[in-house]
Amino acid sequence: MDKLTAAAVVPAYNEEKTIGEVVRTLIASGLFEDVIVVSDGSTDGTAREAHRAGATLVPQFPVKHGKGAAMGHGVAHTDAPVVCFFDADLKGLTAEHARQVLEPVITGRRYMNVGLRDRGPFWTRVAMFLPLVGGERAIRREIFDLIPDKYLEGFKVESALNYFCRINRLPYGFTVLPGLTIVRKMQKVGIWRGFRQYVRMWKQVFWAMLQVRLARREFAEHGTHMGHHHG
Repeated sequence: MDKLTAAAVVPAYNEEKTIGEVVRTLIASGLFEDVIVVSDGSTDGTAREAHRAGATLVPQFPVKHGKGAAMGHGVAHTDAPVVCFFDADLKGLTAEHARQVLEPVITGRRYMNVGLRDRGPFWTRVAMFLPLVGGERAIRREIFDLIPDKYLEGFKVESALNYFCRINRLPYGFTVLPGLTIVRKMQKVGIWRGFRQYVRMWKQVFWAMLQVRLARREFAEHGTHMGHHHG
């Protein structure tokens, strides 16, 4: 099968310490025709470090719009049929990790594939049963294009993508990425603030899941625009 071409999109907010290494790894992998960084209202040197590492910098958001909007902004600046998202604060990212996220989609086996980061043996297993909210995600761009804009905010975007695939019976799944971690919220902002941010994040995730389920008909209707149906 002819392989589809892919672009990498990295939404980033104040990640000057890690963005350069992430971008260099993605470029060196040779898997992407473009590595696009969207600086989402960053006030540090994120854009400078991304540019220095060789990324394509699209017009930056002067104020923070949130991850979903940054993802959409990045996708709008590529016409690649497959888009692969990566978080900007990854540690230990390798070309092999990028290939593992991308391969099931680029070869046509899946419409979407989510990378699960290494949280140690126990928590990685737990994560397999939780909603797929990982920032490492390859997807056919036609799916992303069909998600209504109002879902491109916060953690709604991940829930919307998962649910869109499920309701339209498009094959999707996850791949565990050994050795890949992120800079934890606790390390960035301290333990108590980090904990509060985690709680807020999971509240948002579950609220988003509820909202997208209530939009079942809308998602099914949008799915009929995909041009071909799946049994």
